[in-house]
Amino acid sequence: MNAINTQRLRRLSVLGGVSAGAVVLLAAAPALAHVSVQPGQAEKGGYSVINFKVPNERDDAATVKLEVTVPTDHPLASVMPQPVPGWDVKVSKSKLDKPIEMHGQKIDEAVSKVTWTAQKKGIEPGTFQQFPLSVGQLPQDADQIVFKALQTYDDKEVVRWIEPPKEGAPEPESPAPVLKLVAAADGSGQHGSSAGPDDQGKADDGRGAQQQAAGDGGDDSDTTARVLGIAGIVVGAAGIAFGVLTGRRRSA
Repeated sequence: MNAINTQRLRRLSVLGGVSAGAVVLLAAAPALAHVSVQPGQAEKGGYSVINFKVPNERDDAATVKLEVTVPTDHPLASVMPQPVPGWDVKVSKSKLDKPIEMHGQKIDEAVSKVTWTAQKKGIEPGTFQQFPLSVGQLPQDADQIVFKALQTYDDKEVVRWIEPPKEGAPEPESPAPVLKLVAAADGSGQHGSSAGPDDQGKADDGRGAQQQAAGDGGDDSDTTARVLGIAGIVVGAAGIAFGVLTGRRRSA
C-alpha cells in the first residue's frame, strides 16, 4: 500500500507542476496576438506618427482587412496614412457635433475611420504588418486615445479588438489598441514631437518610427508574455522536483 500511495503522490505532484506551467503559458498566449499601437505613448497637444501592428494569429487564414475607428469625442483634425505596399487605404470622415478650432480655422468634420484592404494575399500566417498614421493635434484634456480595431481574415472571420482596458483590472480578452497621452516635455513646445502641421510632410514619412517599432521586436505585451512563459516553465519544474523529493521521502 505504501508503494502504491507513493507512486500516486509522485504522479499527482508531477501533474500538478506541469499543469501549473501550462496554465501560465496559456494565459500568456493571447497577449502575443492582439492588434497594438506603437509607440504606446505620445505627447499631449502634439503631432505623432504611430503604427498599428497587426500580427496574424491564425494558422490557416490570412488577414485581408484592418479597420481602425478614430474616436470623435476628442477629434483629430489631421489623420494621414502612409502608403503600405500591397494595401489600399480609405479614410472616412464624419460631421462633428461641436466644431473645433485649429490654427485659426473652424473644423466641422474629422476622420472617424481608416480602412486598409489587401490587394492580394494580405498578412499570411506567421507574419505581421504595420500600418502607419500621422495624427494630430493630440488632445490636451485626455490621458489616452482608444482606437477600436476590426481584423478580417480571408475566411470571413472578423476579430473585434474593441475592449478598452480598465485601470486595476486584468487585460481584456480582446483589448483595443490604446495610445497613452503624456505631458509635453520641457522645451518641446506646444506641438510635442513635431514642429506642427507645416512640417507634416516630414512626419508623414513615418519611416523612422516604423523602423524603430520593428527594431524593438514587439510591444510591452510581448515582453509580458515571455516573462509569464518563463514563469510557467519554472513552476512546472518546481512541481516535478517536489514530486521526486516526496517520492524519495516516502520510500525512506
